[in-house]
Amino acid sequence: MNPENFTTFLLEISPMPIRVFQASIENPNYIPLNLSVTNTDLQLVDITSSSELDHYITKHINAHHGQIAFGGYNETRAIYKRSNHFNSELETERNIHIGIDLWCRANTPVFVPLDATVHSFKNNTNFGDYGPTIILKHEVKGEVFYTLYGHLSLDSIRDLKVGQSFKQGFQLATLGSAEINGDYPPHLHFQIIRDIENYKGDYPGVCNKKNLDFFLKNCPNPNLLLKLEV
Repeated sequence: MNPENFTTFLLEISPMPIRVFQASIENPNYIPLNLSVTNTDLQLVDITSSSELDHYITKHINAHHGQIAFGGYNETRAIYKRSNHFNSELETERNIHIGIDLWCRANTPVFVPLDATVHSFKNNTNFGDYGPTIILKHEVKGEVFYTLYGHLSLDSIRDLKVGQSFKQGFQLATLGSAEINGDYPPHLHFQIIRDIENYKGDYPGVCNKKNLDFFLKNCPNPNLLLKLEV
């Protein structure tokens, strides 16, 4: 299936939003959030501080009377400059986000969006990395693809097993705090992956401009499933 057809396939899996948080939280409670280099408000925020960024995001959610902030797909961000994980001397700076982030409180439950099996999991402990991470494998109408859940709690991976099966709507995990999630305000990094290659418990969620075309095709917009935007 070519990338264009795969995009259509994802969009048509369900006419209704597919949830990774509680189904009772409706779309008006999801507030768009811009953390890109184009957001001049961030010039007044110390984005190297998880607590200051958390304060900014919480204030944004409250100002719009919401519960969860979301966004970030194909978004160029300055926040990754703080971490050597994204700025090795061997490659161009990685600063383009290729998943969607859903920002809310630590310990928020995360639910399986579609029937799945556990492909892999890992605690990615680099500063600025995912922290505890789960990758699920899905097969829908004969098409196989994967979803990644980053910045989870340690309890989320403690008793997990590769190959374990979950039905849509089962509680998979909870969100981690800044102390164990790579030093970010609590949030879920949710990403769709067509070809997982040889990765296990990890997959790039941020890329550089040189490789952007590949990653946008291999990791289409998660909002095709979530349907959070009107």
